[in-house]
Amino acid sequence: MAPTIPTPEQMQRLVSLSVQLNSTLNLDDLLQLIIRTAAELLHCEAASILLYDEKQPHLFFAATSDSNAEQLKQMDVPIEGSVAGTVFRTNRPMFLTRAGQDPRHYDAVSRKIGAQVRSLLAVPMRIHEQLTGVLEALNKTEGDFDEEDQAILEVIASHAAVAINNARLVQQLQVALHKAHDADQMKSDFLSLASHELRTPLGIIIGYATFLREDAQGELSEHAEQVLNSALKMRALVEDMTNLTLLKMDGLIFKAKIVSAQSILESAASDTQILANAKAQRLVYDMPESPVPVNVDTEKTASALVNILNNAIRFSPAGGQIILGARAEENGGLIWVQDNGIGIEADQLDNIFREFKQGEPPLTRRYGGLGLGLTIARGLITSQGGRVWAESAGPGAGATFKVFLPGAPT
Repeated sequence: MAPTIPTPEQMQRLVSLSVQLNSTLNLDDLLQLIIRTAAELLHCEAASILLYDEKQPHLFFAATSDSNAEQLKQMDVPIEGSVAGTVFRTNRPMFLTRAGQDPRHYDAVSRKIGAQVRSLLAVPMRIHEQLTGVLEALNKTEGDFDEEDQAILEVIASHAAVAINNARLVQQLQVALHKAHDADQMKSDFLSLASHELRTPLGIIIGYATFLREDAQGELSEHAEQVLNSALKMRALVEDMTNLTLLKMDGLIFKAKIVSAQSILESAASDTQILANAKAQRLVYDMPESPVPVNVDTEKTASALVNILNNAIRFSPAGGQIILGARAEENGGLIWVQDNGIGIEADQLDNIFREFKQGEPPLTRRYGGLGLGLTIARGLITSQGGRVWAESAGPGAGATFKVFLPGAPT
């Protein structure tokens, strides 16, 4: 059977939902937007979001459009003996056409609020394979829920899981940032949260929006472009927040070992590939087959190169190419990142490595960001005995960022 595809009108509404989700970080606002959109698109009386509580394994009502919302928020729904719990455990959607008579229905909720549940559709909410909760639609106003309703609710659930996760993580990031100066462990948690957890859901949004932009047409394509731009800006903000904490951390420990410069550069390129894809940019390698040995901390050096690559992607036009190169040098190895972007004035070649500086006037900036990536990159490289510098023939001529990494100690 061919998969059910939403109508153009429904797809436009789903894209509009994506735009709003990517521009809203307040968790309560997000939850209300999701359930309101679900109820309207499925033409049902109510919709609810149940999230999973890992500390006390059960589901709880995070939001509902039912008039008894406050009562429902005080109730827990068991993993065993409920429709939502079954959907969560099996990771599969479920229909109930006569919910009140079905033994799988957890009727304690209905008795609590004095409401009758006639029909129910529930789908899992997940990021990749990680389940986060369940999205339910209750009481179809006409007829029964069908495969089209399921397809729409699954799309909403996918976006909802990412948006809710983002809002939660940003809240934790803000708390961590406020406390970072009081606890080194909080600083580490902040870094881990920003660099690993938040990148994954943002990558999902960027990938989905890129795909939708390529396949959609007209106004729908424009909405997809807005989704993509919002996600890219959020990704840049996350990177800058991470870099800000790195910049203020004291006592960074470097664990140097002999590795190939090519492997570090390829690792950094892999981490930025999705951003390059979003701008239809090609990453081209110019590296020898023989390993170029360097003696550095692999993780921190890759982080520095990620910042340099992010900078090249951000300031290069869509559809361009960025060349990643490496070669052996006396006492070490040289890595370079060459873009075809806006270029750099001669008197700004060193200035761009200063905190909160970019190669454009602050009041007329077009490219966003806090201007910390290159500062961090230079700090991480020079702390290991290396060097970072920029070369450019001037505005419009692109730029090349070069990184010298020390070789094995003699």
